[in-house]
Amino acid sequence: MSGVRVLVGTRKGAFILTSDGKRERWEVSGPHFAGWEIYHLKGSPADPNRLYASQCSGWFGQIIQRSDDGGKSWTQPGTPPGERTTPEGMPKAESNKFVYDTSSETGKPLTTHQFYDGTQHPWEFKRVWHLEPSLSDPDTVYAGVEDAALFRSKDGGKSWQELSGLRGHGTGPKWQPGAGGMCLHTIVLDPSNPQRMFIAISAAGAFRTDDAGKTWRPINRGLKSQHIPSPEAEVGHCVHRIAMHRSRPGVLFMQKHWDVMRSDNAGDLW
Repeated sequence: MSGVRVLVGTRKGAFILTSDGKRERWEVSGPHFAGWEIYHLKGSPADPNRLYASQCSGWFGQIIQRSDDGGKSWTQPGTPPGERTTPEGMPKAESNKFVYDTSSETGKPLTTHQFYDGTQHPWEFKRVWHLEPSLSDPDTVYAGVEDAALFRSKDGGKSWQELSGLRGHGTGPKWQPGAGGMCLHTIVLDPSNPQRMFIAISAAGAFRTDDAGKTWRPINRGLKSQHIPSPEAEVGHCVHRIAMHRSRPGVLFMQKHWDVMRSDNAGDLW
């Protein structure tokens, strides 16, 4: 009988729940990182023992944690074994350097975004909302962050590079934060097409790439949102979550601020 594992992130730590296929009795491991907010906890499809965790605190900031033994032990990628803190006792930040790309032509910030008051505002990194390991390589993992951007690591979380085609494709200045901030909270990889990826941002909408993150386009046609200047705008929708059908990758489901939506053509129309 196959086993079941549930990875749980909470405001007071991470928990790992395991059971057999009947799911009548569960073993609970945790809390890991007790007292810390865990924004996301995700295992690698390519190696079930490889886990990634986004650990965050208003005091210490953002920390990436990685386990190579299913959660029995954890390390901060890039930090030598046994050296989890600085001499002052603070967590090290080797794996927490999320730096937004700048323009290759001018060296200035790539773009700005719309703030709550309607003015343009610079991008400011706050935390990692979502970690999505590659379907085929345990050392490749994607991170969705606040302020909304997409990063990728190819060395198990030690270093991160922005896939800046998302912010720079043209609609970035129209993105704005929702009540919970301007966060890239969903990353969906297409198992039938390694070049295709979907992401969702609150409050900008859903986007798709068909060339592994080099270029992006909004996929919000069919969405209608009340209380924004243009209810059917190209961007500006408060998408809370998107999910993919397990056996039909072209079928997507969306939880939006007012609606539950479905697309049967990879987001071209909802």
